Amino acid sequence: MGFSISSPASKAGVPSRSLFMIELLLALALTRIPYLSVPFKWLESYFHEASHALATLLSGGLVSHIELYPNGAGLCVSQGGWPVLIGFAGYFGASLWGLLIFHLATWARGIRLSFSFLGLMVALSILFWGRDLLTISILFVLSLLFFLPLKLSQSPILTFSLRVMALMIMLNALASPTVLLGMPGRGDAAMLAQQTWIPAWIWVGIWLLSSLAMLWICWRRVEQANAKREQKV
Repeated sequence: MGFSISSPASKAGVPSRSLFMIELLLALALTRIPYLSVPFKWLESYFHEASHALATLLSGGLVSHIELYPNGAGLCVSQGGWPVLIGFAGYFGASLWGLLIFHLATWARGIRLSFSFLGLMVALSILFWGRDLLTISILFVLSLLFFLPLKLSQSPILTFSLRVMALMIMLNALASPTVLLGMPGRGDAAMLAQQTWIPAWIWVGIWLLSSLAMLWICWRRVEQANAKREQKV
C-alpha cells in the first residue's frame, strides 16, 4: 500500500490521511530551512498585515499602506478604526487565511480560480497599499507564488502545493506570537493589553489556541472526507 500526489484522494482535492501528514511535515520542514523559508514568512506576514488592514476598514478606519521587511516582519500604517479588533486581527487573521486557503485547495474544480484570486489579491495590495520599493518587491514575489503554478498542467500538483502553502501559513501564525513573550511592552499583544487590561500572555495564548484549532479543522476536513470515501467502498 502507498500513496502519491496523483492518488484518487488528491484528485478529489482532499488528501488521504497519510498524504496530509506528509504535507504537514513538509510544511514544518520548509518553515525551518534558512533562506528557503523566507518567502513563506513573507506570506504569513502579508496575511497578518492584510488582516490588520481589513479590520481597520471594517471598523471605519483608513489604511495608508503596509510595509514588509526581509526578516519576515511587517507593519500596517492606518488611522482610526477599533484598536482591539485591529490588534487581534493580525495573528488570528493569518491563521484564518491559512484555513481558507486549505479549504480552497480541497475544491479541486476551482483550484485555478483559487490561485488566481489569491494572486490578484496580492497584486491589488501592491496597487493600494504598496509604497516603498522593498514592500512592492516582496509583494511581487508573493504574487508569483500564486500565479506561476497556474502554468502547471497537473491539477494534483496545484492542490498539493496550495495545501502545503496553507499549512505553512498556519504554522508560521502559530510560531510568530510566541516571539511577543520576549518583547514586553511591544507588539500587538502589548497594545491589546493596554486597551483591554487583559494580560499580553493571554492574548498570545488565544492566538496559539486559534492557530491550533485551524490546523485541527483541516485535519477534521481530511478525516471526514476519507471516512465518507471508505464508507462508499
